[in-house]
Amino acid sequence: MASENFVTFEIGKTKHIALVAHDGKKKELVEWCDKNKEILKGHFLCGTGTTSRLIAEKTGLPVKGYNSGPLGGDQQIGAKIVEGQIDFMIFLWDPLEAQPHDPDVKALLRIAVVYDIPIANNLATADFMLNSKYMDDTYNRRVENFNKTVQERVEKMK
Repeated sequence: MASENFVTFEIGKTKHIALVAHDGKKKELVEWCDKNKEILKGHFLCGTGTTSRLIAEKTGLPVKGYNSGPLGGDQQIGAKIVEGQIDFMIFLWDPLEAQPHDPDVKALLRIAVVYDIPIANNLATADFMLNSKYMDDTYNRRVENFNKTVQERVEKMK
């Protein structure tokens, strides 16, 4: 624990990486995974619906698949973040296409920020993350101590 205001969680050397892409970005993510499969094969990969299937088929990498994003996959990934089972996320969202499940997308991005999960929303950031010194090492992320925050709010209401 870094301080009573924050809780520290260690991201281990083997990363748990969520791979998510909207339809207009799936091809880019699959190609990126194929190009980087030597690095990615040393980590646990998961993803939403079609994206996970396409990556597994094209690259041969094992990818645990969840539901399609619009059918709850974004929420499943968010739940895994809350449970401490995802260390970082590559989420190529399409800024030029409206998404019917936009509230789910926003919730997923919000929960990743709340839990201090690194997020790449484009390939440049994904490249920086994958080539970071932390890919081969541990990293301590800091998450607000929500129990303390809630307790302080309760005390203020008294």
